[in-house]
Amino acid sequence: MSQSGLLKSKRFLPFFITQFLGAFNDNIFKNTLMLIIAYSAVSKMGGDINVILNLAAGLFILPFFLFSGIAGQITDCHEKSLLMRRIKLLEIVIMICAAFAFYFEQYYLLLFILFLMGVQSTFFGPAKYAILPQHLKSEELVGGNAIVEMGTFVAILLGTIGAGLIMQFEAHIEIVSFSILFLATLGYLTSRLIPTAPAECEPFKIDFNPITSSASLFKVVKQNRPIYLAIAAISWFWFLGASYLTQFPNFSISTLNGDSSLVTLLLALFTFGIGLGSMLCEKLSKSRIELGIVPIGALGLSVFGIDMFYAIPHYPETAISWLDFLNNTSNWRMTIDLFLIGVFGGIFIVPLYAFIQERSEPEYRARTIAVVNIMNALFMVGSAITGIVLLSVFELNIPQFFLVLSVFNLVVCAYVFYQVDEFAIRFVVWILSHSMYRVTQKNLEHIPDKGAAVLVCNHVSYVDALLIAGAAPRPIRFVMDHQIFKNPFLGWFFRLVKAIPIAPEFKNKDIYDKAFNTISEALNNDELVCIFPEGKLTHTGEMNPFRAGIEKIVGRNPVPVIPLSLSGLWGSVFSHKDGVAFSKRPKRFWSKVCIEAEPAVAPIDAGAEYLYQRVSEMLERNS
Repeated sequence: MSQSGLLKSKRFLPFFITQFLGAFNDNIFKNTLMLIIAYSAVSKMGGDINVILNLAAGLFILPFFLFSGIAGQITDCHEKSLLMRRIKLLEIVIMICAAFAFYFEQYYLLLFILFLMGVQSTFFGPAKYAILPQHLKSEELVGGNAIVEMGTFVAILLGTIGAGLIMQFEAHIEIVSFSILFLATLGYLTSRLIPTAPAECEPFKIDFNPITSSASLFKVVKQNRPIYLAIAAISWFWFLGASYLTQFPNFSISTLNGDSSLVTLLLALFTFGIGLGSMLCEKLSKSRIELGIVPIGALGLSVFGIDMFYAIPHYPETAISWLDFLNNTSNWRMTIDLFLIGVFGGIFIVPLYAFIQERSEPEYRARTIAVVNIMNALFMVGSAITGIVLLSVFELNIPQFFLVLSVFNLVVCAYVFYQVDEFAIRFVVWILSHSMYRVTQKNLEHIPDKGAAVLVCNHVSYVDALLIAGAAPRPIRFVMDHQIFKNPFLGWFFRLVKAIPIAPEFKNKDIYDKAFNTISEALNNDELVCIFPEGKLTHTGEMNPFRAGIEKIVGRNPVPVIPLSLSGLWGSVFSHKDGVAFSKRPKRFWSKVCIEAEPAVAPIDAGAEYLYQRVSEMLERNS
């Protein structure tokens, strides 16, 4: 279902409205309170304004450290829609207390209420992300997460602007009190329409110790290194986002000589950029969880962040508004850069959330999301400390601070992508399949999402493995001729995907035996293995006979066998048409390629001749 279809669906719309209203209410309350403290309450509170404002920001984040572990445990063992309704009901109670505190000018009580709002958000977060995989299909997860992220950042923007508008009225106390109560009540009413989402694990004893509960979650999540590093990448994005958002007010005043309206423009550009980037993910990934676009997002964050440093205009002599800023064409480059930083940020973060939701064990999903929340909070605190150190201790100006962030982003992301080879693999495949080829996929749902299986495919070119790797829903171990494995152009990729080199038994029995042992180990570990039973690339465009290696494989490991066909690659520079591969100039770009799968064949029926016939029939249909 498309994103517009999701927004009309009863499976998704009530949930989206509920989470949007919650984020909007959080930001209305928090930003209005900050403005009231800054402009009128600090004298009554008897403290330093900077200390009080930083205390307020810390009180909202503190619950994520203290209670995320507990929240994840509770969410995993309870029905999630009921839990969300109870959390929204608690929000109404908190907002009633806030309205009284506003009216009686109890500002320290309001700071405690801000802490309670952080608690409420802490318990809502794991439910919010853990419920999506239960209501959405796998191919809808990217679109659903994109809408959620877009809605969250729009809520932040509207909450910030709304708080400023409320403060313009003399009756701002009454307006904010009514607003937060209305939004909380409306959020509760929409939460009642969220479909049920039963607990996905058996009840267990909850650890209510904030320290041990969080530590145990980290210990478990670290065992799945790809998920743990994906969490770290998400938290790094929040580090960058918090760094930009925190510095926008001072950047507008000290660097651009702008008024308050220019701050709003910068925030709007960044926020709408993230929203657009989030929504683009579904198109770029063709509605699937595509890690290949994450490095693109990371690269865009740095490229346009660095370019923005050189595009920042000179400090104008007189203060300017947002309209003055846009009317000056010399500011357009910086405007576009800031907007594109947001766009690529959205492209970076959405597939990571979808990846974590899909790859996490269902019975442990909410606790995994809890780890995301804890690390996000840690990184946002880290961004504040980094800002203080670089801007105050090292005395960088804000443009230089933004430049350091952009350069360091390359280092952090390169480390993550190096540690998790699936990011690099999918990136290479995505670039290839969106530059030289237009890849059509047919019936690939026959490739299992879990468990061991063998894929058998015809062998046309040196990039067959890359295209199949990009089409499959999970990593694949490829079995290939040891000479192709050592190819100087693509050997690095085959090593990266942990391909299994094989040689004919009569030529090199050691390589032959080792290959079959490795295949058996992979299947015992519930991995996907892909073989090219022809044993070599076609020199005529027609399939060579299938060898009997597949029969030996399923004889040792009786697993399902999925026939695949690749068509449209004969004639490419990577094939042997008109000469040896790589010996001729590329003549075909954006060519149509089709990858098709058929239903699994039982191990007992997976003979070489039968599989040859199945693949031949697919090729005839697609010729």
